[in-house]
Amino acid sequence: MPGTTKIKGLRWWIIGLIGMATIINYIDRSAINILWPYIYKEFNIADADSKNALAIITTFFMAAYAIGQTVTGKMMDAIGTRMGMVVSIAGWSISIALHALARSLTSFNIFRAMLGLSEAGNWPGATKSNAEWFPAKERAIAQGIFGASASAGSVIAAPVIVALSLAFGWRVTFACIAVLGVLWIIPWLIINKSTPDKHPWITKEEQDHIKEGKGAVKAAAGEKIYSWKELLRFKNTWGIISSRFFIDPVWWMFVTWLPTFLKEQFAFDLKQIGAFAWVPYVFAAIGGLLGGFYSSALVRKGTPATSARKKAVTVGSMIMLAALAVIAISLDQLKDHANIAIALISATLFGFQFLINNLQTLPSDYFHGKNVGTVAGMGGTAAVIGTIIITLLVPVLTKTNYTSFFLLGALLVPVAWVCIIFISSKKNNM
Repeated sequence: MPGTTKIKGLRWWIIGLIGMATIINYIDRSAINILWPYIYKEFNIADADSKNALAIITTFFMAAYAIGQTVTGKMMDAIGTRMGMVVSIAGWSISIALHALARSLTSFNIFRAMLGLSEAGNWPGATKSNAEWFPAKERAIAQGIFGASASAGSVIAAPVIVALSLAFGWRVTFACIAVLGVLWIIPWLIINKSTPDKHPWITKEEQDHIKEGKGAVKAAAGEKIYSWKELLRFKNTWGIISSRFFIDPVWWMFVTWLPTFLKEQFAFDLKQIGAFAWVPYVFAAIGGLLGGFYSSALVRKGTPATSARKKAVTVGSMIMLAALAVIAISLDQLKDHANIAIALISATLFGFQFLINNLQTLPSDYFHGKNVGTVAGMGGTAAVIGTIIITLLVPVLTKTNYTSFFLLGALLVPVAWVCIIFISSKKNNM
């Protein structure tokens, strides 16, 4: 395409590609959770130890993911989102392909750690791209598209992975999904040539639109770049870190354990997992989009961006708390009503995505330029640490039933809400 060609709405092409990367990200990470309840015996693991083994595998993934969130966040600020995303997706595509060679729990743990380290880059990369390509009033919508893509990846993952596994076996399944990331790199490098201020295809009108508003990213040479230690001096950094520490584990409880829950609670086989496990993520995707539109509409009406994000967090928290409390109270009565349980889980994930995209947008509202990816990465690291703790608790909590599982989720939600509402402030940190 000639360098003089201009593309209207180039920012939507960029966020669209990030959305595709996120879909691939979730297909790759979901594969083991969907397949594990049906393949663990191949590794000489007893039924009683299967959940502990999955918890260990997930912990290796999440520990590397925690490190990766902060490291890749700094990488995105250092080398830019264009090449930063390439490094991340190439790394995770190689890692997921290696899963096909796993011969033991140890090898799975190694490959999961490699996957976690590289997949982590998708999140600070997306947040930084959002800050680069969108004005403040559109960021929640862009983040909502990105968040909805995570849900879409989970929607696609269950039927696709089950179909591939039934047709070709689980090892070929891992090899096949690895190809998706490699293919994604081609259009990303072609379309995302540079940042908006230098991109040869962007129109002058779109450049001006991106710069408008106080939330626009500043590229001044003298802009203050904070170290990790300096960033921890701000209340807003701690608000983001603490709230993500408590709220993200609720999402991961379902990403990791939903197939196992459906198998143990309702005796679902692999085909039934493929037929039903994707449903809650459809509602999660809707929640992600609506949460973005909700806060963006408030911003357009004059509500400060940070206040609009917090209102969206409150709405999502209320929905999550109500759904989780109902499941915890009535789980015994739901044993013959899988459809009701799935509906309540759908409401939970709807609420989570309604709020999380707004929470993930706050780093770009509170900070600017080369601090955004770093703060987003720090929040991601805190989220993963919280998730590791909860993941290790799940096998203990679910030895007899899943009531404590849902009760724990219900308790985490208001704690996270308190952190973001009362610890963070309205003040921006340049």
